[in-house]
Amino acid sequence: MTSAVDICNAALNTLGANTIVSLTEDSVPARLCNQRYESVRDAVFRSHPWNSLIKRQQLGKNNAGPEYKYNFAFQLPPDCLRVLGISDGTAEWPAQDFDFQIEGRVVVTDEDDIFLKYISREEDPNQYDTLLRETLSAKIAAELAYSITASNSVAATFIEAYNSKLAEAPFVDA
Repeated sequence: MTSAVDICNAALNTLGANTIVSLTEDSVPARLCNQRYESVRDAVFRSHPWNSLIKRQQLGKNNAGPEYKYNFAFQLPPDCLRVLGISDGTAEWPAQDFDFQIEGRVVVTDEDDIFLKYISREEDPNQYDTLLRETLSAKIAAELAYSITASNSVAATFIEAYNSKLAEAPFVDA
């Protein structure tokens, strides 16, 4: 079973830092991981349409519609990090000639029913593809590299390693 701590420890190992037992332990590596893990995870999730994170859902209408231009408003799911497509349920993703706008956490449109395809905020690392776990670990290493090593060149090396992992995603996660 993989955990957030395992992903952070993989990053810490590549940096030559001490591993941690929990994100809340009283150590510099744990505090750094605890501070950065969730925001880095969400950024990596948004960086590519990872197959293991894609969800589809029909959205329910809000009671109040928008003030003007569109007739209906639909609330995005709380776990939606990136919209991949919106459809009326009859067209492929994304729908052609489908007029909508995303405004904050709401989709406004004149369509009566809409279906959403999106990247979800999955918190269980066991649901992640192996490349996604490796990419997340590489990004955490890149984010923590300077704080742990105090070296700009080491930090740059880990940023390149992250970018390399991310570049693999379209080929491996297709």
